[in-house]
Amino acid sequence: MRVGPGFMLQRVGMFYLAVAAVLFTQVALAVKKEDFKTCDQSAFCQRHRQFADAALQEFQEVSGSGAGRLSTQTLSPYSVIEGSVHLEQHTLSALVENSDDKVPLKIEISFLSSGTIRVRGQEDAPLLPRFDDTQKYVLRNGGSMLPYAASHELQLSSEVTDGQSTHTVSYTNSSLGFSVRMTEQPWSLTYLCKGKPTMQLNTKGLFKLEHLRRKSDGESVDGEWEETFRTWTDTKPRGPESIGMDISFVGYEHVYGIPEHASPLLLKPTRSKDGGYDQPYRLYNLDVFEYEIDNPMSLYGSVPFMLAHATESTVGMLWLNAAETWVDVTYAKASAITSFFRRSSSGSESAVDTHWISESGVMDVFLFPGPNAGEVYRQYAEIVEQPPLPRDFAIGHHQSRWNYIDEADVLAVSDKMHEHGIPYDVIWLDIEHTDGKRYYTWDGSKFPNPMAMQEKLGHDGHKLVTVVDPHIKRDTSYNVWDEANKQSLFVKDKDGSSNFQGWCWPGDSNWVDCLNQDAVEWLGRQYHLDRYNGSSPNLFIWNDMNEPAIFNGPEITMNKDAKHHGGWEHRDVHNLYGMLYQKATAEGLQSRETPNKRPFVLSRSYFVGSHRYGAIWTGDNTASWEHLRASVPMILSNNIAGMHFVGADVGGFFGNPDSMLLTRWYQLGMWYPFFRAHAHIDTKRREPWVLGEPYLTYIRDAIRERYRLLPYWYTLFREASLTSMPLVRPMWMEFPKEKSLFGEDKAFMVGSAIMVVPVTTPGEQQTVDIFLPQQEKWYDMRKGTAYHGPLMHSFSVGLADTLVFARGGSIIPTRERQRRSSALMKRDPFTLHVYISRAGTAAGRLYVDDGETYDYKDGAFIERELAFTNATLTSRPSARTVDSVARAEFAENMARVRIERIVIAGLRSPISTATVLEDGRERHIELGCGGFGGDNAECVIRDPAVHISSDWEIALS
Repeated sequence: MRVGPGFMLQRVGMFYLAVAAVLFTQVALAVKKEDFKTCDQSAFCQRHRQFADAALQEFQEVSGSGAGRLSTQTLSPYSVIEGSVHLEQHTLSALVENSDDKVPLKIEISFLSSGTIRVRGQEDAPLLPRFDDTQKYVLRNGGSMLPYAASHELQLSSEVTDGQSTHTVSYTNSSLGFSVRMTEQPWSLTYLCKGKPTMQLNTKGLFKLEHLRRKSDGESVDGEWEETFRTWTDTKPRGPESIGMDISFVGYEHVYGIPEHASPLLLKPTRSKDGGYDQPYRLYNLDVFEYEIDNPMSLYGSVPFMLAHATESTVGMLWLNAAETWVDVTYAKASAITSFFRRSSSGSESAVDTHWISESGVMDVFLFPGPNAGEVYRQYAEIVEQPPLPRDFAIGHHQSRWNYIDEADVLAVSDKMHEHGIPYDVIWLDIEHTDGKRYYTWDGSKFPNPMAMQEKLGHDGHKLVTVVDPHIKRDTSYNVWDEANKQSLFVKDKDGSSNFQGWCWPGDSNWVDCLNQDAVEWLGRQYHLDRYNGSSPNLFIWNDMNEPAIFNGPEITMNKDAKHHGGWEHRDVHNLYGMLYQKATAEGLQSRETPNKRPFVLSRSYFVGSHRYGAIWTGDNTASWEHLRASVPMILSNNIAGMHFVGADVGGFFGNPDSMLLTRWYQLGMWYPFFRAHAHIDTKRREPWVLGEPYLTYIRDAIRERYRLLPYWYTLFREASLTSMPLVRPMWMEFPKEKSLFGEDKAFMVGSAIMVVPVTTPGEQQTVDIFLPQQEKWYDMRKGTAYHGPLMHSFSVGLADTLVFARGGSIIPTRERQRRSSALMKRDPFTLHVYISRAGTAAGRLYVDDGETYDYKDGAFIERELAFTNATLTSRPSARTVDSVARAEFAENMARVRIERIVIAGLRSPISTATVLEDGRERHIELGCGGFGGDNAECVIRDPAVHISSDWEIALS
């Protein structure tokens, strides 16, 4: 029987929808934990944890026997080989060996001018090379031009006390008194600030490097040379090569970071039965359907960055390894074992001890001494770069679902947004828009004229995003697959010659090898306008499933013994894969136009360094109040780790939110740096108008508030591009001495000026207690009422209400005119909201550029420092403003953009007039004031007629 192509497409489409439905049904109740490993099922993790258990037990036996002085060999078998310590230029090196196997390891401690140190270790003469290219993909300039200290900035001193040799390298030019002490027997490292230990390596004796060996060398342990999980066998041809290290934060009780996990902001202990976990945090990028809340299991991204905070200081660290990694966390007072090493601190000092375990690669650790969060992020940015400025449309409202059916559906959604006065910037198409899951194609029956569709969307400033996943359908008639196959651009099977093959949405698929530079360049070209038929400069990209997700693979991902370019196994690079795919996509979009424009790429999988290439999100969440609450610590943890441009699916990907949950999710989601509504194919339609009133109004108000605040958001992104400071911040980061906030992960700060307290529990009317920190005023941004801190306040909130406060002393820029998209706001005037502090002052910043190109790097921007003091508001250019042709052209282009309104809250008495001085010309204007005698005093200057590109001041009379 002959079957027409249309019928065949229909059959194929029904097949994939059926597959999706089965998968959806399988996860409807909970994640299938049996699909994913625990530490006990990961042989190298189990070995290191057993090693840690044995070390602790041996110590306890020795110390409890009354044998007298502790034996250093009891604490760690690794010691420095005599006479091997040398300081050359910026690097202190030593040979270290294990007393059992006598294999020399080379340890190098490199010093950066900022106080950051880098600790690297592997065999001095490895049997085989270890994978060491993670630095190539993550570090600034591939790690080749880090700002290392000059030799005259460092000083080495050595001493022997009670038979123990130590070597201390001190910074000669640091007023903070940074120094690093290395102990020989056993080998350990201590970072000191003004003589006080802050971070330590191997002081728990858990350093263990499984040296490369031949299979015939001695006895092998189960899981060293072959490992089976369920029905999959990992052949492990290189044998055991894992690395473990204990890293302690001395004098600290709170640690944060290492996303991505659906867990609280403050990391929990992982060896505790009381309120903690019994498994380590795992860093191994995986496709986890409907993930479980409050669990340390892996999710879609891995950023091995950790921050420790105490009232007096903040420090950080980066474990630079892209292989599967596990992290144990324990909180404890200093014990006898730690006191043995921490000779300059008291025995009762608190510490957080962490144990890092990676399957392969080299040991490569960066320690950031701070001593405050701002300095840690400056030091972090020195090595991984700051995030770039995004396209301005990308921080607007995104509307998505799996899937908008066809062109008519897309345009109908857009028209409905306009009809209901809901601004949006981007509409998204998931996998069903393609021809049989062949990426870079269109289903011709549903999207017969994609260019006309994009042109119609673009008329109102809207953009389109299409999904491109990394699996390429294995089909000889599909030119994309055929090209990649002929050029040998796919990841190979363990034999190193045949293509690795797996199953994903298109069926049989192959995966582009992003370690192959030829493959990266080829992949980038697929996004060029002459290659991606039906694409335009208004089309941008979503990289999904790039962990990579493989439906028939172990843990739903790629086999670890698959081979990449250069012969490296997938185990070495797994956590890099998603980032490298996003990088290739971003570079392709960037180069498709001349001059280049900033790309926008959303990626589900990520690693440290992904912040340079686009946005990420928290993956396949669920429409539940629990997942709504969990989105806050997840987004905060990502921001702490340097992944600034992050969001969560508003409304939840799986399931159907009720009207109240969806409303509250929009009210919170508008404060995510990346703001996108998205839903599963089996969910009911949930665009804002579907709910009817009053929910439509509440959701529209939230989205419009996002657009009002776009100038503040874009200015925050500018700040992050310079300082790497998080966009959304845990409360403690702004109030570092307020201990009650160290575990707070419900309320959060957006920049330094706005405090958000989302309502994340059901109820039409609720009472919410809020602690307003600092001896300062806090202003309800909707009602204008001022509250005083540091006090606890109770608020009664209905579904229409949100709890958002401006911090006294802030100036927040907005644009009040509502448009269909941010593109239509580019020439709109600004409003300045001045929230006066208790001291009578306020400060802020406004940054504007074209939002598209890289001309800002040549000075084509306007950046104003805004200040209110002595009853005078001033606007001055920032110190970063430079005279250039590009700047002059941009300033001329924006010359007519003005400040149309200034709202001043917190004046002690009403003001009737003001004197405006701009470009040497003086004039007088009137003010309207009200609310004096209460807590919502406000004065408004309507149309002061000052311009954003000019110097001006407004003195209140």
